[in-house]
Amino acid sequence: MSGVERDATMDIRPNHTIYINNINDKVKKEELKRSLYALFSQFGQIIDIVAMKTAKMRGQAFVVFKELAGATNALRQLQGFPFYNKPMRIQYAKTDSEVIAKVKGTYGDKEKKKDKKKKAQEVSAVSLMKKPAAGSTAPVNSAAVQVVDNPPNYILFLNNLPEETNEMMLSMLFNQFPGFKEVRLVPGKHDISFVEFESETQAGVAKDALQGFRITATCAMKITYAKK
Repeated sequence: MSGVERDATMDIRPNHTIYINNINDKVKKEELKRSLYALFSQFGQIIDIVAMKTAKMRGQAFVVFKELAGATNALRQLQGFPFYNKPMRIQYAKTDSEVIAKVKGTYGDKEKKKDKKKKAQEVSAVSLMKKPAAGSTAPVNSAAVQVVDNPPNYILFLNNLPEETNEMMLSMLFNQFPGFKEVRLVPGKHDISFVEFESETQAGVAKDALQGFRITATCAMKITYAKK
C-alpha cells in the first residue's frame, strides 16, 4: 500500500507547497505549527504553514517553501518520519493555490476576511521565527559569540529556550546531524537542556549550525559545550 501511495505522490507535479497528512490530531495547533517549522526549516526558507483543527483539516497541514528544492528535499527526506509517534505521509499539493482553496472553502464571506487577516499574521509570525528584525540581528549573533564557551565536549548545553520547548522539538532539530544520541530536559527548568552526540566533533558541527536558532520569534537558542 505504501508503494502505491508513493507512486501516487510522484504523479503530482512538483511545486513549492507540500501537503502532509496522518498527523497526530491530539497535538495543539500552535505546538504543531512550531514543531513543523522546527522540522521543515532545515530544508529551506518557509513562507507559510497552514494547520487547522476543523473536522475537514484534522490531521493535515500544508508547508509552503520559498524554493522548490526545499519542498522536494523535505518530501524525500521526511516521508514516513515518525512525527509525534505517527509516520507522516507527504506529497506535493495539487497546486500551490490548494492551500487557500482547501482552507477557505469551508468559510462564509465574513469568515474569509477574518481568516485572511489571521493568515497574514501567521505569515509574519513564521517570517519572524526565521529572520529577526534587522536591528536585532547583530546583537543576537554578537551575544552568541560573546558567550564564554567550555572546552569541546560531546554534550551540548542549551539555554534561552522558550517555555513551550519539549523533547520532540529539540530531537527533530538535532537529529538531522550525524552522531545525535539524545536530548535531556532538566525537570522544573524549561529554558535549559542537554543534547548528547557520539563525539565532540559531531557536537561542534550541530552547535555551529544551530547557534541562535529561533524556536519562537523571541527566543534565540544559545548553545555551548557542557562542562566536563
